[in-house]
Amino acid sequence: MKKLIFSLWIFVSAFALNAQGDVRGPIAYPAPGVLDGVYVKEHIPTKKVIPYEFVREADVIWSKRVWRIIDLREKFNHPLYYPLDKIDIDAPVGSKWKKNTTRWSLWTIIRYHVMNGDLTIYSPTHPEWIEWNDGDLFKYPFTPDVYGSSSSGTYHTDAVFKENVKAQGFLGIEDVGIPEAMMSLEYPEEDSLDVNGDVVYFPPTYSWIQSEDIVRYKVKEDWFFDKETSKMEVRILGIAPVVYAKDDNGNITGTKELFWLYFPQCRYVFQNFFVKSRSNDSQSMSFDDLFWKRMFTSYIEKESNIYDRDIDTYKAGVNALLESEKIKNDIFTFEHDLWSF
Repeated sequence: MKKLIFSLWIFVSAFALNAQGDVRGPIAYPAPGVLDGVYVKEHIPTKKVIPYEFVREADVIWSKRVWRIIDLREKFNHPLYYPLDKIDIDAPVGSKWKKNTTRWSLWTIIRYHVMNGDLTIYSPTHPEWIEWNDGDLFKYPFTPDVYGSSSSGTYHTDAVFKENVKAQGFLGIEDVGIPEAMMSLEYPEEDSLDVNGDVVYFPPTYSWIQSEDIVRYKVKEDWFFDKETSKMEVRILGIAPVVYAKDDNGNITGTKELFWLYFPQCRYVFQNFFVKSRSNDSQSMSFDDLFWKRMFTSYIEKESNIYDRDIDTYKAGVNALLESEKIKNDIFTFEHDLWSF
C-alpha cells in the first residue's frame, strides 16, 4: 500500500511540474508519469527570498563600502561561468540561442531575465556624457518606456527596445573592423556621399554577448557593524558583468562594464536557479545562496576613501593585490578587536 501511495505521489508531482512548464528556471520536465531521478527537485525552483534584516541608521556604528572583482578565470568561480551557452546566427529562428536544459550560467540567467523585463539594467555611464562613469549609483535605467517604441512595451515584445539594448553595448558587442562605404547608386564605381560631401558608411553590426565573453563580475557592497545584533554584516548592492575592451584590430585594450544590476532585485531571480555542486548533486544551492554564503573568490578594486581613488591608481602588480588583502584584513580585525580583551 505504501509503495502504491508513493508511486501515485511521484506521478502526480511529475505531472504537476510538467503542467507548469519551464517558468522559474531551466528545469528538465519529463513526460507525465516519468521522474528523472529518485525524488522531485522542488526546493530551489519554489524557493522564496530570505528577506534582509531591517537595519536602523542609528545602529550602524561603522561601515565601509568596497568594490570587488570576481575573476571568472579562477577555478573556484567556475560555477558562475559554466555551463556556456551558444548563439548561432546561422541557426533557424527560435533555435539561435542554445542554453543548457538543466543549469544556466549567471550570464545566461541575467540576459534571459533582462530580455523578459524581470531585471532592470542601469547604464554604466551617463547617456549623453560618457565620461561620467557613475553607473554603480543606479542613476540611468535603460527601460522600454524610455528607449522603446511604446510606453507599455517590454523587451520581448518591443523590437525597437531590443535593437537599442543591443546597439548600446549592453547585450551586444560591435563587430571589429571599420564598416565599408556604401556605393553610389548613380556612380557605382564611387562611394556614396551625403549632402555635406562626406562618405556614407554602412551601419556597424553587432553580435550577441555570450557566456564565454564574460571575464569578470564587479560587485559593489557595504560592510557594516550593527550594534543591535553586535555583528559585522555585508550587503551586496550591485553587480556588473565585465568583458574585454578591444580596438578596431581586435587587440585587447582593457576591460569594460556592460551595465549594472540592482542586486536586491536580482535576488528574486537568482533564488530559483541551480548552482552545480562540485562533489554532491543532492546538495545544490541557488545563486542567491552562493552570494549569501560568499562562496566565491575575489579581490578588492576600491574602498571608500578620502581621495575617491582606485587601488590601481597608487599601487601596481603584486602591490595592488597586497593592498587588497590589507583592506580585507582591516575589515576582519575591526570586528575581532571589538571582542578582544
